[in-house]
Amino acid sequence: MTREAGPDFIEALARGLDVLRCFRAGRPVLTLSEIAAATGLARPTVRRILLTLDELGYVRSADRGFALTPRVLELGMSYINSLNMWEVAEPHMRRLVEATNESTSMAQLDGNDIVYVARVAVPKIVTLAVTVGTRFPAPATSMGKILLAALDQPELTAALAEPTRSGITPWWQPERDELDRTLREVRARGWALADQDLAPGIRSIATGVRNGDGKVVAAVNVTVHAAETSVEQLTEEHLPRLLRTAADISRDWALLDTLPITVHDPRRGIVPLGVRLP
Repeated sequence: MTREAGPDFIEALARGLDVLRCFRAGRPVLTLSEIAAATGLARPTVRRILLTLDELGYVRSADRGFALTPRVLELGMSYINSLNMWEVAEPHMRRLVEATNESTSMAQLDGNDIVYVARVAVPKIVTLAVTVGTRFPAPATSMGKILLAALDQPELTAALAEPTRSGITPWWQPERDELDRTLREVRARGWALADQDLAPGIRSIATGVRNGDGKVVAAVNVTVHAAETSVEQLTEEHLPRLLRTAADISRDWALLDTLPITVHDPRRGIVPLGVRLP
């Protein structure tokens, strides 16, 4: 295999990675000849690479050929573990912004407030400035309604009993029975609307984002200026895109929960991820 590379390129490393990439679903065991044919490398070269990978624990001999070991998962785990949930969500949020030309944010619940944990904004004049870490009273926001609706009654009562630390006095300050009716509607339809409930001119729609267990752990929204975008446009045009985005983020978060299965620890052999190594 011929490559055009700079003077610092390490050909031996590239060849080793070529060998690892030969293994595919449905072909867990490959012979030396099959690997040589797939990579275009000479058989002696492939043999040395396989013996090195065997010594390092990344391949093993099997059925007159070679197979990968679970230790190869370590090669991807540095990337997986370096990601947090918000970095996984950001590309989906950026595509949503491109489709709507409106800002989108993600928040989690902290007592009676929502706290912004991710945001992709477009340059528009709004009443309230929002950055990661901003707090708003949860009942007056679309994301807050989603997150409150996901709580059971004891959790909801405890959350609402905490005073807001946002420093904001929202326009909409419902009594508990009115809020309960609103949250029942949110649970039934799976999304929430805030029509200038927080402050004049701000209109938003939100839905929940779930983890691998199906639990709502965050909310994502689309925020518009009320003078530019009607409620009908928000629900008919932006809501379907928002629901798809939330589903895509939830799928990726679930994948992060389930994709890494085991790693190889030289002291203990193959162990499940999530087991703390002493």
